[in-house]
Amino acid sequence: MVNHIFTDTGSSSFTEFVRSHAPDLLPGRNETLAAPVGDQIPHATTIVAATCAGGVVIAGDRRATSGNIISQRDMEKVFRTDDHSGMGIAGAASTGIELARLYQVELEHYEKREGRTLSVKGKANRLATMIRGNLPMAMQGLVVVPLFVAYDPAIDGGRIFSYDVGGGPYEQRQHHAIGSGSIFARGALKKLYREGASPEDTVLTAIHALYDAADDDSATGGPDVTRRIWPVVAVITADGFRRLSDDEVAEYVQTVIGNRMGTPDGPIAPLR
Repeated sequence: MVNHIFTDTGSSSFTEFVRSHAPDLLPGRNETLAAPVGDQIPHATTIVAATCAGGVVIAGDRRATSGNIISQRDMEKVFRTDDHSGMGIAGAASTGIELARLYQVELEHYEKREGRTLSVKGKANRLATMIRGNLPMAMQGLVVVPLFVAYDPAIDGGRIFSYDVGGGPYEQRQHHAIGSGSIFARGALKKLYREGASPEDTVLTAIHALYDAADDDSATGGPDVTRRIWPVVAVITADGFRRLSDDEVAEYVQTVIGNRMGTPDGPIAPLR
């Protein structure tokens, strides 16, 4: 066995470097993960994101499912990708986690090599290229669809990008949701979202949206009060990426549950 020492990767893209020298290490390169086992692999479900005053909020439920079985109750689906960006994953969980980790290295590698960070649009496009590289496995059932969010100093605010299996990206205005419960979460976001709301109010909106998704989608997990398993919530502003602690999220969850005790379907949006 020959060990190679690389003093220069020759590219600002770590993914391209790995593809040239060790392509089997990339997500989706394991040929044993074909369509027949695709349904047995744990899948991540619902992610929501919404812009707020000075930034963006991203949140995800904690449930992973394998068919009709709950395979994990406390899965991590929201990841910090650099100081001012993050992503959530829906789809094949193992491939999604690999993609998130590789993307973290991709951004770090670019910054170290070029001495600067990518623009927000550049980050979104770089992730699109990586998703496109997983297309052959996606066609066999191992689909991974991320939601990318970032603070953009050019607008002093947050930006949201969604993707399809072929890459994308598609910039979303104000809010978006992905995953099996997204149709219900989007409905809640449409009614509850307030442009320019504080990060605190936007976090509350995101948790209401996840609650509605769990209410109608069996693959989305609601807050597990008995096990104290809460959604993963992060706020990204000029101060950086900050994941809320479990104690902080628990307070928001208790507010939502208290509200739902009186109005099970959630807050009523005014008509005028």
